[in-house]
Amino acid sequence: MYFLYIIYSVTLNKYYVGVTHDLKSRINKHNKHSYSKAYTKSASDWQYKLQMEYSKDSAIYLEKFIKRMKSKKFIEKVINKPEILDDILAKR
Repeated sequence: MYFLYIIYSVTLNKYYVGVTHDLKSRINKHNKHSYSKAYTKSASDWQYKLQMEYSKDSAIYLEKFIKRMKSKKFIEKVINKPEILDDILAKR
């Protein structure tokens, strides 16, 4: 199984959406700047706001869907009402 996750940086006041199979390792990599050209390298205070378990295909589909929305408000809506993700998958 894979996880769709949303992390948040207080310093940047920004969210990041990603997919992983190892949540603990991934947050450490974001905070230690293991990804040199990554969006998350500009902060070290990333914390999980949402973690949802899906098949790999579904997790990747949702990640791309959320990123295509390009909306902080939409991300916050998903965090507050994660069942939105099930509705998105049902309409796929």
